[in-house]
Amino acid sequence: MYPQMYTVLRAGAIAAAVTAGGGRAWAQKPTRLPPPAPQVDQGSPVGPPPATAPQLTRADVEAWLDGYLPYALQRGDIAGAVVVVVKDGAILLEKGYGYADVARHLAVDPQRTLFRPGSVSKLFTWTAAMQLVEQGKLDLDHDVNEYLDFKIPPAFGKPITLRNIMTHTPGFEEVDKNVIVSDSTRIEPLEAFLKDWTPHRIFPPGQVPAYSNYATALMGYVIQRVSGERFEEYVERHIFGPLGMEHATFRQPLPDQLKKDMARGYQVGSGEAKPYEVVIPAPAGSLAASGHDMGRFMIAHLQNGRLGSAEILKPETAKLMHGTPLTIVPRVNRMLLGFYETNRNGRRAIAHGGDTYWFHSDLHLFIDDGVGLFISMNSPGKDGAAGPVRTNLFYQFADRYLPGETADGRVDPKTATEHARLIAGHYDNSRRSQSSFLSILGLIGDVKVTANEDSTISLPLLDGLNGEPKKWREVSPFIWREMEGKDWLAAKLEGGRVAMFTGDEISPFMVFLPTPWWRASVWLLPLLEFSLAALLLTLLLWPTAAMVRRHYRVAFPLEGDQASAHRLVRVAVALTLLVLLGWVGLFSAINSSGPAVSSRLDPWVWLLHLASLVFIGAAVIAAWHCRIVWRGKRRWPARLWSVVLVVSSVTVLWVALVFKLIAFNVHF
Repeated sequence: MYPQMYTVLRAGAIAAAVTAGGGRAWAQKPTRLPPPAPQVDQGSPVGPPPATAPQLTRADVEAWLDGYLPYALQRGDIAGAVVVVVKDGAILLEKGYGYADVARHLAVDPQRTLFRPGSVSKLFTWTAAMQLVEQGKLDLDHDVNEYLDFKIPPAFGKPITLRNIMTHTPGFEEVDKNVIVSDSTRIEPLEAFLKDWTPHRIFPPGQVPAYSNYATALMGYVIQRVSGERFEEYVERHIFGPLGMEHATFRQPLPDQLKKDMARGYQVGSGEAKPYEVVIPAPAGSLAASGHDMGRFMIAHLQNGRLGSAEILKPETAKLMHGTPLTIVPRVNRMLLGFYETNRNGRRAIAHGGDTYWFHSDLHLFIDDGVGLFISMNSPGKDGAAGPVRTNLFYQFADRYLPGETADGRVDPKTATEHARLIAGHYDNSRRSQSSFLSILGLIGDVKVTANEDSTISLPLLDGLNGEPKKWREVSPFIWREMEGKDWLAAKLEGGRVAMFTGDEISPFMVFLPTPWWRASVWLLPLLEFSLAALLLTLLLWPTAAMVRRHYRVAFPLEGDQASAHRLVRVAVALTLLVLLGWVGLFSAINSSGPAVSSRLDPWVWLLHLASLVFIGAAVIAAWHCRIVWRGKRRWPARLWSVVLVVSSVTVLWVALVFKLIAFNVHF
């Protein structure tokens, strides 16, 4: 759910009222569900657990959690959390930690306190979609346009299917604006959000995983149109109601009867409470639910669609949903139909994580073991502590209660060194903006893979729990395993070159693709830094030189075209730096405002796009100034600096054009 733009900016470099569309339900010919695809081996068979392995009992898991979470929350300055463990068709443990409301010292109640699970909401959207699939009203392999009252523009000669949407492979670029806002009076209907702008399709469907909130919202709209019910109402009638989920809703603002139970969101637990977050593409992340209700939902999926006498999916449909992997890069975790794999210790696990700005959650189901784990926290905490807290919780839970062995291997050092050099380089994230000014995040936040001297590789994005980049050792051709860990990283080759790579933590929905040379940070970023330094130095020396001449009563030495070019190029430099400062201010505002990234920024974006035309004029003026200087009798330092100003101005213009600072587009 977390918008990609905010995630990158927070890293310092590097996820409503809805109107029923059309008023008619779509019906398709009944479709027989195909059998689940066979599972691809993800490692060696699980060996028997050690005799001393702790048993997953209420007493043991509660003691373990009590030893882990209170310290973790306090150390990370996280206000509160709820944890639910289910086993064998029942809630084994549900427990709250910390505060739902810090100012009122209101403790988290696992049965009543509502948390915002963010993108875990998507599992309800996918479940609703599969209900309609088993009824024959939707077909996973049909063009999504068949179910819409507007058209997704054609691209790549292939339509987007519902299967593409459920596996995050429709090929859309990222959408950041109006995803999460804090003003509940400006809730935009789902239909309006979807029709306002269709993000560009930057990949062929079915080929490149690229997480998409827009695509999930599109599926919610399809559900709405086909069922004839508003999305929120459909989920209430067909999922919440049958499962007895009385403390759960997709509605925004919250219904009056649930407001008193809503946990407050915080940046840090020691800070002020934040306004309620409104998720405009509601099917992608607007759920508010208690831990107890999330436990009931987990049990239903662990039991293939059943909870007691209630059935939300037929067993064959649930198995299809849980067991249909899309393999794009070998060996690493894959996307299923809505769920994604988080396999651990040779055991099959399916999951979904979720992040709003203030709430951070994970849901994991060990589908063959009948065990589920859910955690949600109401603060990212200090330095994003919620991320490591929930990751480590899952790892330690699995290693403690569901141990197993995975076979390992090793590639000979010479081959490993060759492969490390082959994958080394700079890469783009597939989840990215490409047609807006936010594409510049690809310049300041690309991913660099480094080949280490010991034939391992490392990359900064996939850090360990200690905050340091993980090191990966090759265990079979182009498959690496985390040293001192259990995660995998793998690359897909085309024509003897790395076409993409990814790692277990993100592989179901994001991959890294080689950065084209013409916008690669390896040369462009140093050149840009040099150019900005040269422009700033030029600007600073302009008044300094004037003051020195005035102090020593020396006349300005230039006249005619030489004097005009000298002054005009410095005015152009000043305007260039002023506009760039405006862009820096906009990014700083976006970074600090969080949920205020909305259409309210449009006037400033328009203004900066128009002002950025200065870059074109500055490049022309710098070229003219260089010509004048070289035609005159100026000394070599002046001639050299005139060339530096041309290079600097052209570099800024290149960056502005490539990364859409000059674009006249407020869709981002």
